[in-house]
Amino acid sequence: MTDDRTPFGDNNSHDSAGSYDRPGGLSSALADSAAGPDLQEIAHRIHEALIATIDAERLRQAQGPEERRLVEEAATQLLLERGIPVYGDDRQKVIKLVADEVLGLGPIQPLLDDPNVSEVMVNGPETVYYEQDGVIYQSGLHFRDDEHVRRIAERILGRIGRRVDEGSPMVDARLMDGSRVNITIPPATPRYSTITIRKFRTDRYMIEDLMAAGTMNETMLELMSACVKYRLNILISGGTGSGKTTLLNALSAYIPPTERIITIEDPAELALQQPHVVSMESRPPDMMGQHAITQRDLLRNALRMRPDRIIIGEIRGAEAFEMLQAMNTGHEGSLSTVHANSPRDALARVENMVLMAGVELPVTAIREQMASALHMIIQLHRFPDGVRRIVRISEVTGMEGSRVTMHDLFVFQPTGIAEGGITLGEYRPTGLRPTFSTELEAAGYKLDPQVFLEGARQ
Repeated sequence: MTDDRTPFGDNNSHDSAGSYDRPGGLSSALADSAAGPDLQEIAHRIHEALIATIDAERLRQAQGPEERRLVEEAATQLLLERGIPVYGDDRQKVIKLVADEVLGLGPIQPLLDDPNVSEVMVNGPETVYYEQDGVIYQSGLHFRDDEHVRRIAERILGRIGRRVDEGSPMVDARLMDGSRVNITIPPATPRYSTITIRKFRTDRYMIEDLMAAGTMNETMLELMSACVKYRLNILISGGTGSGKTTLLNALSAYIPPTERIITIEDPAELALQQPHVVSMESRPPDMMGQHAITQRDLLRNALRMRPDRIIIGEIRGAEAFEMLQAMNTGHEGSLSTVHANSPRDALARVENMVLMAGVELPVTAIREQMASALHMIIQLHRFPDGVRRIVRISEVTGMEGSRVTMHDLFVFQPTGIAEGGITLGEYRPTGLRPTFSTELEAAGYKLDPQVFLEGARQ
């Protein structure tokens, strides 16, 4: 089997599209481990035989490379004993398939081993997708049947003490390495079981990486870094997979190392570089529907922990009310993210979540709190070429009647599509100077007014 990956939703060839047919990387990794149906069937037979013959106690005592060596030796011996005619690279592929089935996550193990892959999506036994550099491809890998998918799912959950069954057919969990996993089985997904793994990055994106990727320009970074350093409240908005957490993590590098930071997440993903960080994580209810820990619970507790700064990985519900209260009562410098498609939509989402808290406040009062608590909204968007770009930096300026007022400081203006599907465009200042400039100047930082002029483009 060759690497027949194609962008998700497009079955056409992309020989000329460099963003789709990248040399090396995952292509070679998949090619090295790819095996046709015949080899997979051989691997299945060897795996079944190995289960019955391998010394389980010795395998349990082994760790890491030694554990894999034992499995590979046992698989090699079984191939010889049964006289199965596979040689050279094919034999190595069969042995790897067997080892991945015994010790790893079966067919998707090559994707999990590849550092270029950020997400793995199993949509049933025949369709396995992955994300690389913001673009989704079909891998060509597959499972034998839905029972095979189900067994791998149960292995994943068994390692972390969770389970999935018809009574609880959806599970959202965090793996030991920090990766996020979501598993569904029938009846939640009637046709097939699914596995979705968002891999935890050990090499976190730095702000230089985002600059090189085209997420922002230097002028925008100067503004955002100043706002973080001098404790303005920032909300990062965007759709799923637009890079909100990545940007939040990168901007957090500008928080002074002397501050005590409390992070609240569901699940924990941030990797802050400061020495004084307390990470808090919510927990779903147990099988009896009890002992849940919500982000609202954590935020209430965090306020009693003498924080200099509170970071909420993503605002999801009623904790939005406590967040606004904290921002308005001396806990400046907060950073958080929210799922929304525009800065105006982000405000509407926060407003709705405050209403979910059950507080008896008129909508106008809630909007007044938002207007006084939030200083800036950064809007992210993932473009078809896979690049995540900041498309707007908007300032929250106050209230006009019952409406929260905003104006854009920077916008990304697309100008066309280049060969390979690359989005062309430029970042433009709108010509408006932020009203919080006086606050930054009072704290000792003076923004150059020239950077906000419409002619100052990069």
